[in-house]
Amino acid sequence: MSQDIQHVFLVGGKSLGAYGGYETFIDKLTEYHQNKDNIKYHVACKANGDGAMDETKVTGVTQISSSEFIYHNAHCFKIKIPKLGPAVAIYYDVAALKKCCSYIKEHQIKHPIVYIMACRIGPVACHFYKEIHKLGGKVYLNPDGHEWMRAKWSAPVRKYWKISEQMMIKYCDLAICDSVNIEKYIHKCYDGKGIKKRNPKTTFIAYGADLTPSKLSDADPKLVNWYQEKKLKKKDYYLVVGRFVPENSFEIMIREFMKSNSKRDFAIITNVNNKFLNELELKLHFKADSRIKFVGTVYDQEVLKKIRENAYAYFHGHTVGGTNPSLIEALGSTNLNLLVDVGFNREVAQECAIYWGRNKGELSRMINQVDRMKQEDIIKLGEKAKRRVADEYTWKKICDKYYELLARQEQ
Repeated sequence: MSQDIQHVFLVGGKSLGAYGGYETFIDKLTEYHQNKDNIKYHVACKANGDGAMDETKVTGVTQISSSEFIYHNAHCFKIKIPKLGPAVAIYYDVAALKKCCSYIKEHQIKHPIVYIMACRIGPVACHFYKEIHKLGGKVYLNPDGHEWMRAKWSAPVRKYWKISEQMMIKYCDLAICDSVNIEKYIHKCYDGKGIKKRNPKTTFIAYGADLTPSKLSDADPKLVNWYQEKKLKKKDYYLVVGRFVPENSFEIMIREFMKSNSKRDFAIITNVNNKFLNELELKLHFKADSRIKFVGTVYDQEVLKKIRENAYAYFHGHTVGGTNPSLIEALGSTNLNLLVDVGFNREVAQECAIYWGRNKGELSRMINQVDRMKQEDIIKLGEKAKRRVADEYTWKKICDKYYELLARQEQ
């Protein structure tokens, strides 16, 4: 292999140190590879708007200018975006790719890899594919989950996402799938539909999780205060951590919990979206049930880990997407995991969790059963889940696979 440094441009994350799948992935990838002298990352971040990068809140940053900084040895640059409503993500990706191309030209970088996360910019995929190839580079893509299936989108927007996905898979050199199910889906939908009717080239690298237990003790004031403030007790609450969107099954989980006989609480850690919250209140009247507790977000990772470890059980209701970060984190820290029964979740958790269907009454019956589960059975399930994560989903293993793929590509 040539001794040249492999430059990799990462496009699609909003900011580093933020609470999202791609953001966590970029953070870990750059952290694990920061001392590798044959790979150099360049990371696009949002300068303003929802989820924008604020490098003053991240430790270990070296400021270059108001729009550039070094973090984990990676060169990070911020993209300013106008207020465009839902189209902002598309604008952001296009602006970030333009910036990557001009940087590659300006610094005469040989054989760069531009790794785009999510399929948002299909209509211009061909343009950037040609441009990056002209510069001697390659385009890699992480197709994410089924964005076009998300309930928050209207029918025309869903149609756009589906077409965009098709075009981006056509105009990429490699699709890196974080789920076997996503990889199968891509071949099923897009084989024979690539450039010159080629099949898409794909590989599977999962998502990672941090398996180290929380450094906090149960007596830590940060944790004790949080429990007191939220009126929760160790091993006396069911938990969910995730984005507050319809496809994460919040309506089913809340409705079914309200139907159950459990004396425990249901703690919901999420960024509350008032429109969706009000819709749920109108349908379910959950405010009348003191067990249902929306407890806000928890950005302190050690506190969050301890809250997961101390939960009686964890609900996972995600129905869209590949290997979901919050699921792996739950398997690594909570003993009893109750997952909605979809292919992605079974692929990850296998026999280490209990699965529930979305029919009325199904989840409430399960809650009544697991509420009485023997402690030794819960611990056994937890040990099995931790082994599964340790075997397949550690960040070290994931980042090593990426290093093999990125640093050792044939020039």
